[in-house]
Amino acid sequence: MTARTTRRTAALSRLAAVAAVAVAGTLVLTGCGDQTKKDDAPPPSSGAAGAGSATTSGASGSLFSKLPQKYQDSKVIQVGTDASYAPMEQTDNGKIVGIDPDLGAALGEKLGVTFKFTNGKFDGLITSLQTGRSDIVMSAMSDTKARQGGLDDKGKKIGTGVDFVDYYNSGSSLLVAKGNPKGVKTLADLCGQTVAVQRGTIYEDAFKKQKTSCGSKGLTIQAFDTDAEAQTRVKAGGAVADLNDTPVAAYIAQTSNKGADFEVAGAPSDAGPFGIAVSKDDTQLRDALKAAMDAIVADGTYTKILQKWNATSGALTTVAINGGS
Repeated sequence: MTARTTRRTAALSRLAAVAAVAVAGTLVLTGCGDQTKKDDAPPPSSGAAGAGSATTSGASGSLFSKLPQKYQDSKVIQVGTDASYAPMEQTDNGKIVGIDPDLGAALGEKLGVTFKFTNGKFDGLITSLQTGRSDIVMSAMSDTKARQGGLDDKGKKIGTGVDFVDYYNSGSSLLVAKGNPKGVKTLADLCGQTVAVQRGTIYEDAFKKQKTSCGSKGLTIQAFDTDAEAQTRVKAGGAVADLNDTPVAAYIAQTSNKGADFEVAGAPSDAGPFGIAVSKDDTQLRDALKAAMDAIVADGTYTKILQKWNATSGALTTVAINGGS
């Protein structure tokens, strides 16, 4: 991992200005291009337990017996999250909503417990888990061997390590103007074109690497201080594509000007899983979560949740433990 802005932090710097505010059933966002009103954004489905927290309740609990006794007694799983990364998790009028809370609700139904989401800073979520302030972390956290071994993105030791139950496959996706006028599907298709990107991110690095691969055809890279500026350039036709995290790109394409501004082109590149982080000594909870994930994948609930948030491109067909690299 380089000192450049990492995938999650790059997206956070883009989405710091994205405020999901409920206004008569409308989500209003800022910072994603120059269109800010998103009338057709997906409605929240999780209830709230106060500002900055959300509670998702279990129902049938067919997998209840698989849980450790601690969770059978409390019937609550405390979930640490950083609700600033739409569409995985975000705040809407004080409630935490998104793919992760919706998945938490579905997992809670299978396990017969309540998933209680509490908002915190992303960099402190693993520490919160290992000190017992949360039982699991669901926060679009990349499953990597470094994190499994107790290292942060910069290689600093932050604990004894965690196990991951993988639940979504994220990568980098090209965001292009609606209709994809240049017909691009891969980074190689960009040779001879102009692209726009946020300066100082892994996405700029990816474009620079592709420029080298383009050889004599070249690739013109326009770098901006914010991704909103890059998106505006793409929308106006001054650049062919921007590069974003897969779920972020899909969400922007869905919500910007009622889906009229952008679309996602081609398949994700550099893909890797997001995982639910669990303490290494809580293997029974980890295995129960995997069983619940297997169940919602098998019965179609998982796909329906991703369809709601326009994020099916990152769907996993099988659930793995520690499947990241």
